[in-house]
Amino acid sequence: MAERVTNPVGVFLHGTTPAGEIAEMCRLIEDLGYGEIWIAEDCYMLAGFATSAIALQATRDIRVGLGCVASVTRHPAITAMEAATLANAFPGRFTMSIGHGPDAWTKQMGVYPGSIMGAMRECIGSLRQLFEGETVEAEGKHFTLDKIGLLNPCKGLPILVAAVGPKSIALAGEMADGLVVSVLAGPKYVAHGHERLSEEMAKAGRTGKVHLPVYAITSISRDRKAARAAARATVAFYLEIMGETLMTGVYDVNEELGEMLARGGAATVEKEMPDEWLDWLAICGEPDECAEKIQALLDAGASSIGLSFIPAETTRDQLQLTASEILPKIT
Repeated sequence: MAERVTNPVGVFLHGTTPAGEIAEMCRLIEDLGYGEIWIAEDCYMLAGFATSAIALQATRDIRVGLGCVASVTRHPAITAMEAATLANAFPGRFTMSIGHGPDAWTKQMGVYPGSIMGAMRECIGSLRQLFEGETVEAEGKHFTLDKIGLLNPCKGLPILVAAVGPKSIALAGEMADGLVVSVLAGPKYVAHGHERLSEEMAKAGRTGKVHLPVYAITSISRDRKAARAAARATVAFYLEIMGETLMTGVYDVNEELGEMLARGGAATVEKEMPDEWLDWLAICGEPDECAEKIQALLDAGASSIGLSFIPAETTRDQLQLTASEILPKIT
């Protein structure tokens, strides 16, 4: 099937969305002209494959991405079975990504791996073979597959890696079809990720389009002050969860960030972080400036943008405002 040409601006559906509202919300997103819907699988919230199925069935043509499934919370054979079912039922519309999974959740369930990179490598390798219709025999450190094959494989289904650090980017270039970039990614990080991913793909002898969807904390309003205040609190929250990563490291602020976190966590970061951090790490403010920030991420190498609207209760209003005043300006 030929690849659909659509608006590169999509929507990241909050894991807190009530299950009964998913279908209607997805229809609204498609009707307003967005190009993609991204589904979160945050543990104990919305189930990723089930929510993706609701989104695909409720809509006509829009792409649906699952970002992401933790490599260790399901056996690769079960992950492959789930993904192949959706990919075959809705050809050309479903994409999935594999991540490490937040340490707190995998430890809480007793599935934290001895090597997160090793588990990721085994998972992706097995998924690729299963999707291509192979019968897999593998005895790994993390997963065993004893002559397992899918009855209905889905050859060519893209596999993306959802991660941040240099080792994960390298693995994505070597084995996967692209990289899903978390919230807090500014244009400088996106450009760095695109360059590294392209280099690793070339090193592995792999060619083709670089898939680099980027999630973005988004707060758009005609009240600029209120929009930026909402984004500031959310950025601080995620900075505390994620800590000092390459996403902030490319801006040379990790030492300052670490010092703030040590003194008072998210509350101190929210109070003290410079306004330029907000400009790097979120899309927030009035429609015209937010259009420029979205375009900057695309120009840096993002293949698409998944807008994560906050506060969540304003999502419908922001969907309408963005569709009318921002989508027409994006190239």
